Amino acid sequence: MSQKQSLEEIKAQLKEELIENLSLEDIGPEDITNDEVLFGDEGIGLDSLDAVEIVVFLQRIWGIEIQDMEEGREILVSIDTIANHIYSNL
Repeated sequence: MSQKQSLEEIKAQLKEELIENLSLEDIGPEDITNDEVLFGDEGIGLDSLDAVEIVVFLQRIWGIEIQDMEEGREILVSIDTIANHIYSNL
């Protein structure tokens, strides 16, 4: 990436990547709020396999590595938490 993306650009791209990579066919980017919980029953309902997919595309697109599960649990909460992690590590 030649120039640093803004936080809002990262959030928009994250939503697109989630939908595309996780085959969320009934959801549009506008349906995902930035602070919505992504995993479990209260949020979008993603599971551990989805978490692996997210880790893979974070690595591929932004070069962000999540090494351990504890770190992952803190980062992969919402669009906001993931985007803030990406932004601070670009």
